[in-house]
Amino acid sequence: MQIPDKISILIITYNRPMDLFELLKNLNTQQRTNEVLAEILVLNNASTEPYTDVEAYITAHPELKINYIPSKENLGVARGRNELMKIAKGKLMLVVDDDVVFTKPDDLYKLGFLYQDPYFIDANTGVISLRVLYYDTMEVQITGFPHKKYEKYKDTPRFFTSYFIGCAHLMKREVLAKTGLYPTDFHYGMEEYDLSYRILNAGYTIGFDNGVTILHKESPLGRAPNFRKLQMQWVNKSKVAWRYLPFRYFVSTALAWGWQYLKLIKGHFGTFILTIGQIFRIPFTQKRSVVSEHTLEYLNKVEARLKY
Repeated sequence: MQIPDKISILIITYNRPMDLFELLKNLNTQQRTNEVLAEILVLNNASTEPYTDVEAYITAHPELKINYIPSKENLGVARGRNELMKIAKGKLMLVVDDDVVFTKPDDLYKLGFLYQDPYFIDANTGVISLRVLYYDTMEVQITGFPHKKYEKYKDTPRFFTSYFIGCAHLMKREVLAKTGLYPTDFHYGMEEYDLSYRILNAGYTIGFDNGVTILHKESPLGRAPNFRKLQMQWVNKSKVAWRYLPFRYFVSTALAWGWQYLKLIKGHFGTFILTIGQIFRIPFTQKRSVVSEHTLEYLNKVEARLKY
């Protein structure tokens, strides 16, 4: 009889107490959690809104094995996940946003067997993205789909790819011993790309499986462009290209994201100029660790988008 792998669930929350409350109640409907759940780790990332109801629910439900960790400062996504990954005990780590819910009561139990599937065993898969739909419309969240060629892969139940999706993925904890944690200089955006290249270069593959569906409460219209967030994404994606990819992709990434910034953000031209200065300093401040030829072959095989 197969035994499921133990899973640590990692959640970072910031000023969304109601979403987290609903997620925890949703997790409490999952079946056979005593067999698969190692713990639920929740980092309150210096929220300014009260989490009184959440804290009372955690106290009332010790069976969920919740370790609730308040942070005195906003660590951002990358540093926040690092803090949780350092203390996770499960063989697998399920990382989800605080505004998601599971769709079926056996989802968690099914995930405990995912890495026992020969499809992923044979490929030495290190992290698997899950299927993400919008909560309100039940349509696929394209920004939560781990391949840029959406039309080609949208109906493929499982495939290998070049990066994973932050809002819902399942990772082997052993991977971090070979790759290290998320980059601490990324406060927001592109941290998954940075870790993805290190995962691939360590000899793992990255997969997608649609056997479990996660509903995400993000609006189908997306979040309004924020010049600060877009600026961080531009800088961070350029850093990733410089660190891990051939030089031509650093140039194309920096230019393409700069053009995207100008298109989406009206005004803030001063910030545009300052950001160009940050981009030009990357080659002088960031070390390069270009992925191997074998990893580049894999990236081309899975049709990764490397130019931007």
